Amino acid sequence: MMESRPGDLFQPGDLLNNTYRIEALLGRGGTSDVYKARSEISGNLVALKVLKQELAGNEDFTVLMAREENIREIRHDAVVRYSENHRTPDGHIYLLMDFVDGPGLDKKLKQGPMAAEDLLIVCRRVAEGLQAAHASNIVHRDLSPDNIILRGGDPAQAVIIDFGIAKDTNPGAQTIVGNEFAGKYSYAAPEQLGGNTDARADIYALGALLLANFRGVAPNLGANPMEVVENKQKPLDTSGVPQPLKGLIEHMCEPDPDKRLASATAVLAYLEKPGSVPAVADPHLVSDHANEATVIAFPSDKPKPAAPSPAPRPSRGPLLAAGLSLVLIAAAVGGYFSGLFDGFLPTAYPPANPYTLIVEKTPDGEAQAVGYMPSEATREALTALVGEADVTLASGEIVSSWGEDVIATLQPLGELDEWRFVVSNNKARLTGTTADPEILARLNAVFDAGLPGALQGKADFTFVLPILPLADVLAILQAKSDCGLLSVPLTGSIEGYGPEDIITVTGPVAETATRVGLFDALRAMAGERKVVLDLEVLNPSLCLIEQHLPKAPASAISIAFTVGDRNEPNPSGRFFVGENPVIDVIIPAEITAGYLTVSILDVSGNVFHLLPNISRPDSSVETLRKGRSGEVRVRVAFGLDAASTGGGIAFRVDDSSLGKSKVLVLHSSAPLFDGMRPTSESAVGFAQALQSSFEADAGRILSLDSQILVTALP
Repeated sequence: MMESRPGDLFQPGDLLNNTYRIEALLGRGGTSDVYKARSEISGNLVALKVLKQELAGNEDFTVLMAREENIREIRHDAVVRYSENHRTPDGHIYLLMDFVDGPGLDKKLKQGPMAAEDLLIVCRRVAEGLQAAHASNIVHRDLSPDNIILRGGDPAQAVIIDFGIAKDTNPGAQTIVGNEFAGKYSYAAPEQLGGNTDARADIYALGALLLANFRGVAPNLGANPMEVVENKQKPLDTSGVPQPLKGLIEHMCEPDPDKRLASATAVLAYLEKPGSVPAVADPHLVSDHANEATVIAFPSDKPKPAAPSPAPRPSRGPLLAAGLSLVLIAAAVGGYFSGLFDGFLPTAYPPANPYTLIVEKTPDGEAQAVGYMPSEATREALTALVGEADVTLASGEIVSSWGEDVIATLQPLGELDEWRFVVSNNKARLTGTTADPEILARLNAVFDAGLPGALQGKADFTFVLPILPLADVLAILQAKSDCGLLSVPLTGSIEGYGPEDIITVTGPVAETATRVGLFDALRAMAGERKVVLDLEVLNPSLCLIEQHLPKAPASAISIAFTVGDRNEPNPSGRFFVGENPVIDVIIPAEITAGYLTVSILDVSGNVFHLLPNISRPDSSVETLRKGRSGEVRVRVAFGLDAASTGGGIAFRVDDSSLGKSKVLVLHSSAPLFDGMRPTSESAVGFAQALQSSFEADAGRILSLDSQILVTALP
């Protein structure tokens, strides 16, 4: 469970569509949040995946939610059961699914290594779930410890969750996220980094997470994409892993997908007979090329005998001609190895398949590239554009203009804040963001017809709000402040607010009109950002005092209200016309010395001094305790009957001055004022007296506590 925040779309206790009562937040994601809820009708627990509010109107993401709903056709206990999408009356879209109660493998990973026996059980269960998904041509693409939950903590009850970036490989089907890389680097198969995904990618991810949970440590593949790509080509380190788990992981995590266990069915067969490896393709293999036959074969441990050489055919040409040919061949070979023909023959580079290149620039860094290039000239051109390039020269199944097309794609991107270009063979995907609408329009025009040359793919550029400077927000607060300091707890960087940040303002204001004006001013500059005003609306008189109050900490002293007519506690502090507010100050056990000054600042601009006053001049804590220890309750505003018989100040609410008043309790080491203040005075006079007292002895005041009292019509 996660702690709820004020900015969350739903809070515990909220009721969705008169059916689902929110109980807790389970997790936050980039596009959606997941909540635990209970049906008010059946009492059953469910999980609700809620699309973020700012994405609810984006067709791409609503399609994503609809596609994930379609995965409900997979019926297996090891796959989370999806139900259907719903929309609340105010437009929020959520996906209903089973709630799986138990720890995720990510939590188990943090707790330390798991037993190999338990992981073999997990593997069998998850493989059975994948077998059902793959049979429906659904590839998960993001298997990782946080996407597998052990129901009730039982490895035999593992459940696969979150098919949010799953891929449907049926002919003609669209992917939810796209053909580019999807998943987590730590567990993704090597071929996924180039955008190639089939069922074998899920097999690799399952093996990688088994290894991570056995060691109790998440994989460390490097600090940047270049190191990740390089390390992904290496076999996983299974040293110290006992058999049969060791052999299983090695067969599941072969970097070359053609040498890997081909399917979940093959994994289950290996578990039944460790060491056995199928030699033919599994019928449930899900391929990105659904219309092509795919054969997966595994090499034998024994080398194959060399094929016999064909018998030489007798020459039919003259012996002289044969001799001349030999001379010419010898000369050619000598010329080749001596470099004589280097200017005429193309350089032969080792082949790469898939032929990948990843070039990206992040907002806080320089552009960098990793992958392959077909020639020295194009590699130099790439380095000139991006600076840092870990690029290997290689040949591959690419068009002749591949290198030039890549450079032509990258050249216009210099103005973008961030971008990413992923190429696999001749397919490519370009994404980027900018805070400048003119740059966005210019790049959309450049790539309107698609990527340059023969590259197959598209460019997708997104407009994002620029950083809103903190100084601009503070300038508005200063201009609108009429009741002391307004502050903004910054949720973004120290420079300002990003597109997803919430602008929250706290502090007092003098009237509702100030609040409205402040909200309008912030809303005008906030763009799509959310503005939250957590303000206390007081009144001009209270604000005058607020600005002259000494800077002192709060203490354990508290203030309690009672309705005097009925002797009923009133913790809200709200009193209606005709009622008699009774006020007590509660002194905690630890405060045994010093002096109390208790005053009430009412809505009309007057101040009434409840302690000390003419009838109670001694306000020392010792006198107020009257020899009592522990917590002591001291009455400072009395019921009408008690005041009429025993003296003391009493109030009755009338309709002449409705609104907010404030009760102040100042604890000081010595009397706060020289001489007695009048029982009532103006707020201006009291503010000046407080200021003079504070200037005379700033250390005299030990604490300041307050409570709002509200008077209203019934």
